[in-house]
Amino acid sequence: MALQIRSPLHERESIDIPDKASELSMPFNGTISSPKGDEYFVKNNVIDLLSGTKEKEYSLAQSTNHWRLTASVYEDLWRKRSLSLLTGEEFPIAKEEELLLEWVQPSNSGSYLDVGCSTALYSRLLKKAAPNSRQVALDFSNAMLLEARLKAEADQTDIFFIRADARDMPFFGQTFDGVVMGGTLNELTDELKVLYECRRVLKSDGVMFMMHLIKSSHWGGRFLQESVGVSGIQFWSVNESNTLFERAGFRVEEQITRGIVCFTKLRPA
Repeated sequence: MALQIRSPLHERESIDIPDKASELSMPFNGTISSPKGDEYFVKNNVIDLLSGTKEKEYSLAQSTNHWRLTASVYEDLWRKRSLSLLTGEEFPIAKEEELLLEWVQPSNSGSYLDVGCSTALYSRLLKKAAPNSRQVALDFSNAMLLEARLKAEADQTDIFFIRADARDMPFFGQTFDGVVMGGTLNELTDELKVLYECRRVLKSDGVMFMMHLIKSSHWGGRFLQESVGVSGIQFWSVNESNTLFERAGFRVEEQITRGIVCFTKLRPA
Protein backbone atom coordinates (compact mmCIF):
# COMPACT_ATOMS: atom_id res chain seq x y z
CA MET A 1 0.00 0.00 0.00
CA ALA A 2 1.44 3.35 -1.06
CA LEU A 3 2.24 6.07 1.45
CA GLN A 4 -0.16 8.96 0.96
CA ILE A 5 1.15 12.43 1.69
CA ARG A 6 -0.33 15.90 1.33
CA SER A 7 0.82 18.13 -1.51
CA PRO A 8 3.01 20.95 -0.18
CA LEU A 9 1.31 23.37 -2.58
CA HIS A 10 -2.29 22.13 -2.56
CA GLU A 11 -3.46 21.12 0.90
CA ARG A 12 -6.45 19.09 -0.31
CA GLU A 13 -4.50 17.11 -2.89
CA SER A 14 -2.72 13.86 -2.09
CA ILE A 15 0.43 12.33 -3.53
CA ASP A 16 0.97 8.57 -3.48
CA ILE A 17 4.50 7.35 -2.82
CA PRO A 18 5.00 3.71 -3.87
CA ASP A 19 6.26 1.22 -1.32
CA LYS A 20 9.34 0.68 -3.49
CA ALA A 21 10.61 4.06 -2.28
CA SER A 22 11.02 2.56 1.20
CA GLU A 23 12.69 -0.65 0.02
CA LEU A 24 16.32 0.32 0.45
CA SER A 25 17.92 -2.78 -1.03
CA MET A 26 17.36 -1.14 -4.44
CA PRO A 27 17.86 2.57 -5.23
CA PHE A 28 14.60 4.29 -6.15
CA ASN A 29 14.73 7.38 -8.37
CA GLY A 30 12.14 9.37 -10.27
CA THR A 31 9.44 11.93 -9.62
CA ILE A 32 6.12 12.10 -7.80
CA SER A 33 3.32 14.58 -8.39
CA SER A 34 -0.13 15.62 -7.26
CA PRO A 35 -3.19 15.78 -9.56
CA LYS A 36 -2.54 19.53 -9.75
CA GLY A 37 0.80 18.89 -11.43
CA ASP A 38 3.26 19.96 -8.74
CA GLU A 39 6.21 17.62 -9.08
CA TYR A 40 8.97 16.49 -6.70
CA PHE A 41 12.14 14.51 -7.19
CA VAL A 42 12.99 11.19 -5.56
CA LYS A 43 16.72 10.50 -5.55
CA ASN A 44 18.23 7.42 -3.98
CA ASN A 45 14.97 6.80 -2.08
CA VAL A 46 14.84 10.31 -0.55
CA ILE A 47 11.62 12.15 -1.40
CA ASP A 48 12.69 15.79 -1.68
CA LEU A 49 9.82 18.22 -1.08
CA LEU A 50 12.10 21.21 -0.47
CA SER A 51 14.15 21.34 -3.66
CA GLY A 52 13.23 24.41 -5.67
CA THR A 53 11.28 26.02 -2.83
CA LYS A 54 12.16 29.26 -1.05
CA GLU A 55 14.76 28.63 1.65
CA LYS A 56 13.35 29.10 5.15
CA GLU A 57 15.27 30.62 8.03
CA TYR A 58 17.33 28.22 10.13
CA SER A 59 19.49 28.76 13.19
CA LEU A 60 23.24 28.24 13.11
CA ALA A 61 22.79 24.98 15.04
CA GLN A 62 20.29 23.77 12.45
CA SER A 63 22.45 24.85 9.53
CA THR A 64 25.35 22.65 10.63
CA ASN A 65 23.10 19.66 9.97
CA HIS A 66 23.50 20.35 6.26
CA TRP A 67 27.19 19.44 6.48
CA ARG A 68 28.17 15.94 5.37
CA LEU A 69 30.77 15.81 8.15
CA THR A 70 28.13 16.47 10.81
CA ALA A 71 25.92 13.73 9.37
CA SER A 72 28.76 11.20 9.14
CA VAL A 73 29.89 11.55 12.78
CA TYR A 74 26.57 12.40 14.44
CA GLU A 75 25.41 8.96 15.51
CA ASP A 76 28.60 6.98 16.09
CA LEU A 77 30.71 9.71 17.70
CA TRP A 78 28.01 11.73 19.46
CA ARG A 79 24.52 10.25 19.66
CA LYS A 80 25.48 6.88 21.16
CA ARG A 81 27.56 8.55 23.89
CA SER A 82 25.70 11.80 24.46
CA LEU A 83 23.21 10.65 27.08
CA SER A 84 25.92 9.25 29.33
CA LEU A 85 27.79 12.56 29.03
CA LEU A 86 24.72 14.70 29.58
CA THR A 87 23.17 12.72 32.41
CA GLY A 88 26.42 12.17 34.30
CA GLU A 89 25.69 8.45 34.57
CA GLU A 90 25.99 5.37 32.40
CA PHE A 91 23.15 5.65 29.91
CA PRO A 92 23.82 3.41 26.89
CA ILE A 93 21.71 3.65 23.75
CA ALA A 94 20.11 0.30 24.67
CA LYS A 95 18.56 1.95 27.72
CA GLU A 96 17.04 4.67 25.55
CA GLU A 97 15.78 2.02 23.13
CA GLU A 98 14.10 0.17 25.99
CA LEU A 99 12.25 3.31 27.07
CA LEU A 100 11.29 4.17 23.48
CA LEU A 101 9.75 0.74 22.86
CA GLU A 102 8.06 0.63 26.27
CA TRP A 103 6.29 3.94 25.75
CA VAL A 104 5.54 3.76 22.01
CA GLN A 105 4.59 0.06 21.91
CA PRO A 106 4.99 -0.16 18.10
CA SER A 107 2.65 -2.55 16.33
CA ASN A 108 3.06 -4.25 12.97
CA SER A 109 -0.09 -2.54 11.71
CA GLY A 110 0.98 0.92 12.87
CA SER A 111 2.46 3.96 11.14
CA TYR A 112 5.15 6.01 12.87
CA LEU A 113 6.83 9.34 12.14
CA ASP A 114 10.35 10.31 13.22
CA VAL A 115 10.48 14.15 13.24
CA GLY A 116 13.88 15.76 12.75
CA CYS A 117 15.15 12.23 12.31
CA SER A 118 18.85 12.99 11.70
CA THR A 119 20.19 9.46 11.02
CA ALA A 120 16.77 7.90 11.74
CA LEU A 121 17.90 6.04 14.86
CA TYR A 122 14.40 5.94 16.31
CA SER A 123 12.82 4.79 13.04
CA ARG A 124 15.30 1.95 12.77
CA LEU A 125 14.68 0.85 16.36
CA LEU A 126 10.91 0.90 15.90
CA LYS A 127 11.15 -1.01 12.61
CA LYS A 128 13.33 -3.65 14.25
CA ALA A 129 10.72 -4.11 17.00
CA ALA A 130 7.77 -4.17 14.58
CA PRO A 131 9.07 -5.36 11.17
CA ASN A 132 5.76 -4.87 9.37
CA SER A 133 5.13 -1.38 10.67
CA ARG A 134 5.38 1.68 8.42
CA GLN A 135 8.20 4.05 9.35
CA VAL A 136 8.51 7.57 7.96
CA ALA A 137 11.61 9.63 8.73
CA LEU A 138 11.49 13.39 8.10
CA ASP A 139 14.31 15.91 8.15
CA PHE A 140 15.19 19.16 6.34
CA SER A 141 18.82 18.09 5.85
CA ASN A 142 19.62 16.08 2.74
CA ALA A 143 23.01 15.15 4.22
CA MET A 144 21.36 13.62 7.30
CA LEU A 145 18.80 11.74 5.21
CA LEU A 146 21.48 10.25 2.96
CA GLU A 147 23.43 9.09 6.02
CA ALA A 148 20.19 7.72 7.51
CA ARG A 149 19.54 5.82 4.30
CA LEU A 150 22.97 4.18 4.45
CA LYS A 151 22.47 3.11 8.06
CA ALA A 152 18.95 1.82 7.41
CA GLU A 153 20.13 -0.20 4.40
CA ALA A 154 22.94 -1.66 6.51
CA ASP A 155 20.38 -2.58 9.18
CA GLN A 156 18.10 -4.03 6.47
CA THR A 157 15.23 -1.82 7.58
CA ASP A 158 12.79 -0.29 5.08
CA ILE A 159 11.91 3.34 5.79
CA PHE A 160 10.32 6.20 3.84
CA PHE A 161 12.70 9.16 3.86
CA ILE A 162 11.16 12.59 3.30
CA ARG A 163 12.96 15.91 3.07
CA ALA A 164 10.57 18.54 4.38
CA ASP A 165 10.27 21.28 6.98
CA ALA A 166 8.66 20.13 10.23
CA ARG A 167 6.88 23.48 10.55
CA ASP A 168 4.67 22.48 7.62
CA MET A 169 4.58 18.70 7.44
CA PRO A 170 3.27 17.07 4.23
CA PHE A 171 0.75 14.79 5.92
CA PHE A 172 -2.98 14.84 6.47
CA GLY A 173 -4.37 15.06 9.98
CA GLN A 174 -4.34 11.98 12.21
CA THR A 175 -2.07 9.95 9.93
CA PHE A 176 0.26 8.36 12.48
CA ASP A 177 -0.14 6.01 15.44
CA GLY A 178 3.06 7.35 16.93
CA VAL A 179 5.35 10.35 16.55
CA VAL A 180 8.90 10.37 17.95
CA MET A 181 11.45 13.15 18.34
CA GLY A 182 14.94 12.76 19.77
CA GLY A 183 16.99 15.86 20.59
CA THR A 184 15.48 18.04 17.87
CA LEU A 185 13.29 20.29 20.02
CA ASN A 186 16.22 22.31 21.38
CA GLU A 187 17.39 23.29 17.89
CA LEU A 188 14.06 24.52 16.55
CA THR A 189 13.40 28.17 15.72
CA ASP A 190 9.62 27.75 15.90
CA GLU A 191 9.18 24.96 18.43
CA LEU A 192 5.48 25.57 19.12
CA LYS A 193 4.60 25.38 15.42
CA VAL A 194 6.47 22.08 15.07
CA LEU A 195 4.79 20.64 18.18
CA TYR A 196 1.41 21.73 16.82
CA GLU A 197 2.17 19.93 13.55
CA CYS A 198 3.12 16.80 15.51
CA ARG A 199 -0.23 16.96 17.30
CA ARG A 200 -2.10 17.51 14.03
CA VAL A 201 -0.69 14.44 12.26
CA LEU A 202 -1.01 12.18 15.33
CA LYS A 203 -4.11 10.03 15.74
CA SER A 204 -6.41 10.88 18.66
CA ASP A 205 -5.34 7.69 20.46
CA GLY A 206 -1.70 7.95 19.39
CA VAL A 207 1.44 8.55 21.43
CA MET A 208 4.41 10.88 21.10
CA PHE A 209 7.86 10.08 22.47
CA MET A 210 10.00 13.12 23.19
CA MET A 211 13.63 13.40 24.28
CA HIS A 212 15.09 16.87 24.81
CA LEU A 213 17.48 18.80 27.02
CA ILE A 214 16.34 20.98 29.92
CA LYS A 215 17.90 23.88 31.81
CA SER A 216 20.80 22.92 34.03
CA SER A 217 20.34 23.40 37.77
CA HIS A 218 24.05 24.18 38.22
CA TRP A 219 25.54 27.61 37.53
CA GLY A 220 28.34 26.18 35.38
CA GLY A 221 25.91 24.22 33.23
CA ARG A 222 23.60 27.24 32.98
CA PHE A 223 26.51 29.43 31.85
CA LEU A 224 27.45 26.91 29.15
CA GLN A 225 23.84 26.66 27.95
CA GLU A 226 23.59 30.45 27.72
CA SER A 227 26.84 30.49 25.74
CA VAL A 228 25.58 28.04 23.11
CA GLY A 229 22.32 29.97 22.92
CA VAL A 230 23.87 32.27 20.33
CA SER A 231 23.79 29.34 17.90
CA GLY A 232 20.02 29.06 18.32
CA ILE A 233 19.90 26.17 20.79
CA GLN A 234 17.22 26.69 23.45
CA PHE A 235 16.68 25.14 26.87
CA TRP A 236 13.57 25.10 29.03
CA SER A 237 12.84 23.93 32.54
CA VAL A 238 10.60 20.89 32.91
CA ASN A 239 7.64 23.14 33.76
CA GLU A 240 8.33 25.41 30.80
CA SER A 241 8.62 22.37 28.51
CA ASN A 242 5.32 20.98 29.75
CA THR A 243 3.65 24.33 29.13
CA LEU A 244 4.87 24.16 25.53
CA PHE A 245 3.44 20.67 25.17
CA GLU A 246 0.09 21.72 26.63
CA ARG A 247 -0.14 24.77 24.37
CA ALA A 248 0.37 22.46 21.37
CA GLY A 249 -2.52 20.23 22.46
CA PHE A 250 -0.72 17.48 24.37
CA ARG A 251 -0.92 16.16 27.90
CA VAL A 252 2.02 14.62 29.74
CA GLU A 253 1.39 10.96 30.58
CA GLU A 254 4.85 10.00 31.84
CA GLN A 255 8.13 11.85 32.32
CA ILE A 256 11.67 10.96 33.37
CA THR A 257 14.62 13.31 33.88
CA ARG A 258 18.27 12.30 34.14
CA GLY A 259 20.61 15.25 34.58
CA ILE A 260 19.67 17.70 31.82
CA VAL A 261 18.00 15.00 29.70
CA CYS A 262 14.21 14.76 29.78
CA PHE A 263 12.09 11.93 28.35
CA THR A 264 8.38 12.60 27.98
CA LYS A 265 5.47 10.44 26.86
CA LEU A 266 2.74 12.62 25.40
CA ARG A 267 -0.87 11.98 24.47
CA PRO A 268 -3.33 14.21 22.60
CA ALA A 269 -5.22 16.30 25.16
